Amino acid sequence: MRKGRNAGYSRIDFDLRQLEIFCKVVEMESFSKAASEVCLAQASVSERVANLERMVGTRLLDRLGRMVVPTRAGERLYQQAQPLLDMKRAVCQDMEGFLGVQQGELNLGGSTIPGEYLLPSVLGRFHDRFPAVGVRLEIADSVRIQEGVLNGRYELGVVGSRSRDSRLIHEALWGDELVLAVRADHRWAGRESVSREELFGEPFILREEGSGTQRTLEDHLREADGRGLDTLRVSARLGTSTAVKEGVKAGLGVAFLSHHALATETEQGTLETVRLEGRRMVSDFFMIRDKRRTASPLCRTMASFLAETARGGAPETRDSRSAT
Repeated sequence: MRKGRNAGYSRIDFDLRQLEIFCKVVEMESFSKAASEVCLAQASVSERVANLERMVGTRLLDRLGRMVVPTRAGERLYQQAQPLLDMKRAVCQDMEGFLGVQQGELNLGGSTIPGEYLLPSVLGRFHDRFPAVGVRLEIADSVRIQEGVLNGRYELGVVGSRSRDSRLIHEALWGDELVLAVRADHRWAGRESVSREELFGEPFILREEGSGTQRTLEDHLREADGRGLDTLRVSARLGTSTAVKEGVKAGLGVAFLSHHALATETEQGTLETVRLEGRRMVSDFFMIRDKRRTASPLCRTMASFLAETARGGAPETRDSRSAT
């Protein structure tokens, strides 16, 4: 029997450009913001998404006021589209590498401490070596960066704690130490260390849930005697290290912070650092990547550069540059 002309072919069809535009709308939660990212007029973005919905035969996006969110079908398409778009980027970059062209753009996620204090100087040196490569750095807490790597928003992430998710590859980069930040007129100022018992009556400022700093601190405190952050007298939870430092300066409480974040304040004498008696609270920053995804040539280039930089020790922080 002669088969029909369309036997074996799906009625649903679309091209990679449509998928790119659709995925950008999902990520930006906005047609106008997505239009800016893909260098098209907003009307053109809306039209292409509408065409894609007609081809698929169902609504992919819901418009909730100014916010755009994917439907269940849209979420499924977004997840399935990521490997295809990763492959397209890898093919383009591989051909550019074969032709001797090192250019393109890489999406990188950084948690607060490495993102604000370490990566800017590293990316400056990366740009010196690879001037045609653009890097888009987004900063959020460690949990959000890990989620962004897993959902394909970032090819690489740099975070302040090791995730237990087996889908992530971790490589230790630079070392970190948590120290206690106090005002220059605090009664602990000038001391080398304080005991654990002294901590529990003092007002503390903590970072938000999801912070790598908080996870490291929790692990260190519980390892000693089983008492964690929930036993501290918490005066406030603030979203960034900068906000925490300002809270300490204002007398809201004391706080454990990365020593990388305190270079300017200690140089200026507005804050002092004190260690906790016993074992130092040291940890690493980690480069993370989704093991399920094929790393693009640019991703491999950046990963190699970060590893090379780590072998040379911690980079100069933003604060230490501004203090000199």
